[in-house]
This record gives sequence, structure tokens and C-alpha cells, in this order.
Amino acid sequence: MTFTINVQPSGRAFESLADEAILAAGIRQGIGLPYGCKDGACGSCKCKLLSGSVVHGPHQSKALSAEEESAGFILTCCGVAHSDLVIESRQVTEAGAFPIKKMPVRVSALENASHDVKLLRLQLPASDSFQYHAGQYVEFLLRDGERRSYSMANAPHTQEGNPHMELHLRHMPGGKFTDHVFGAMKEKEILRIEGPFGSFFLREDSDKPVILLASGTGFAPIKALIEHMQFKGITRPTTVYWGGRRPADLYQHAWLLTKAAEMPQLRYVPVVSDALPEDGWSGRTGFVHLAVLQDFPDLSGHQVYACGAPIVVDSARAAYTEHAGLPPEEFYADAFTSAADKTSPISPLQQETST
Repeated sequence: MTFTINVQPSGRAFESLADEAILAAGIRQGIGLPYGCKDGACGSCKCKLLSGSVVHGPHQSKALSAEEESAGFILTCCGVAHSDLVIESRQVTEAGAFPIKKMPVRVSALENASHDVKLLRLQLPASDSFQYHAGQYVEFLLRDGERRSYSMANAPHTQEGNPHMELHLRHMPGGKFTDHVFGAMKEKEILRIEGPFGSFFLREDSDKPVILLASGTGFAPIKALIEHMQFKGITRPTTVYWGGRRPADLYQHAWLLTKAAEMPQLRYVPVVSDALPEDGWSGRTGFVHLAVLQDFPDLSGHQVYACGAPIVVDSARAAYTEHAGLPPEEFYADAFTSAADKTSPISPLQQETST
């Protein structure tokens, strides 16, 4: 049995199989619906159900609250159609949807960026091509069937003549994958990845000023965006806010200072929340998302791209849309949900939404 999913306002449609998540069906047919974690944890795929019936699998209430579900909102990553549907969703254009591939990669370098962050460089097969938008991510396919997601920190054009990707990994003690990365992983090790995934990338059809907001290793896709903007000659006024607990957490501070000097339209604002006297920090302090509001109390004419810890992304989304006039559709986000985030308390398995 199949159901037809009609996406408004574009009018595009695709078919979903029985027991197939709406998002998975769209990806399979080249319909780029917005999404992030694919696990019901971040809420990036949330959209309005205009008609039809959807049953949700496990998901977290912070991604879709009971009130939102009652109001007709759904999560496409874990929502399964039980009838033909009409949904309202912004989406990736067909021309911008790159093919999703599985491929082997070789570890070419492991570098310490800070006490708990490593830069992992992967060599891609020279005989194949891997296309992606700056800001997207790949998933590592672990031997037990689990997956771990990381954003590319280098823009696509940097692969020219040397197919590779750069990832920024923070150590999560006890984490199945990062314990290996920070422990036994060696150069030349072979891993398997799948991608690209995600709808976090620069909307180049806009000329609005840009706010890039990062916390911790959420800087990785922001770095790729900056490289892409420089390469494409995009001159929209852009301000980067990067937050960490201590100055050392801003592990590519010097790189950003260099880029700000090279790109007249780029301004960099580092923010530290828990600086100690011995740090000698004289820059901005406090929560990074609030630093944006201090500088831009009116965001009605901006686009915001936010990446990092879910609490930072969620707080920024609420503050900017509710208090600074940012149109909700101009807030683009990629919350870095860890395996622990995805296994924290979830909503009941079977919840049905009908409109």
C-alpha cells in the first residue's frame, strides 16, 4: 500500500510506502524536506499537516510537544502516513538535492584542536565523486549498525584535486565512536560513511545580512559556510558569533581572525561563558545567543544560521523569533544531538495526528 504526500506551497508530490517515515520516502525520491537528526530529537523537520492522518514513532517532546501535535504539527523523520497527506513545508529544491552515497573513507590525519576536540581528515575514493552543500553532514556506519553524524568542516570546492573531508569531533567520554577516535584510531584506518544529509546550507537566493551562530564544535559547518562564501564571492554582511565555556574551546580562533581580515564583509565576535582569571580573557562574556541580541535587537531583516548544542539552538530560535522580529522561516539550524540526546526520554511510540 502506498500513500501520496503532497507538499505545499510547492505542489510537489511523492509516494510513501506502508510503515515508511515521510522523510525517508522524500529522500528516496529526491524530495528535499528540511531535517536534521532524523531521530525525533531536534525538531528541524517539523511541519504543518494540512490534511490526512499521521502516526508518530518515538520522539522527544522538545522536538514536538503535545500542544504542537494537537495543533496539527508533525515530525516527518518519525511520522508515518496512514492516508494520503497534504503537508506545508519549506524544502530543498530538486536541483540542489545531491545523491546520497555510501562509500569507504581512509583516515588521513588526526590532529588535536583542543583538550577535547580532534580534527579528523578523511581521504575519499579518488575514483568517485562526493557532492554536498557546505553545512551538510555525513553519517559513520558502525559495525553494529549504529550511526554517528558529523558535519563537514570544509567547503565542497576544497575537494578539487584532492577528494577529502574535514570533521571536528568532541570527545564524549563513554561514547562508542569518540572513545575510539580519541583512543585506538590510527591513520590509514578504513571507515564507512553515508551522505550527504541535512538541510543546513546557505540560501544563496537571498541578499539579507547573515548571522552565523555556533557553540563548541557547531563551528564545523559554520567554517564550511564561511569558506563557501569566500570562494563564491558572496558579499552579504555576515557576523559570526562563536561561543565556548573557556577561550581554549574556540579552537580555531586564529583561523577566524584571519578570515575576518581577508573578507571585508565578515565580522567575528568570540564569546566565552566561564572565563577564569588565568585565561586572561578580555573579550565578550556570557551566553553566545544573547550576545547576538545585544548587537542586533532587530533581526527582522536578517537570516540566522545556528549550529551547536540543542539548548543553544533552541534558546536562540525562541529569543530571535519572539523578541527580535526574526521571521521563523529565516532561522536555519543544525542542533548537534549526541547519542545520549537521542536516547533520553521520548514520547510514546504510537501517537496519531489527523487533520
